[in-house]
Amino acid sequence: MNTASVSTARPSVSERVKAVAAALVVGVALVYTTGFAASTNVHNAAHDTRHGLAFPCH
Repeated sequence: MNTASVSTARPSVSERVKAVAAALVVGVALVYTTGFAASTNVHNAAHDTRHGLAFPCH
């Protein structure tokens, strides 16, 4: 039987902060890109979501 030991290193605080910051930037970009979409199809697809997030679209 082969046994392999796996060493898992815990990410540092700065790496976790960078990951959280990147996720926030991407999330905000997605929300605002959809919010300011000029295309009617995109607007209609995201209409209820925008209202649910209290994003003005009218």
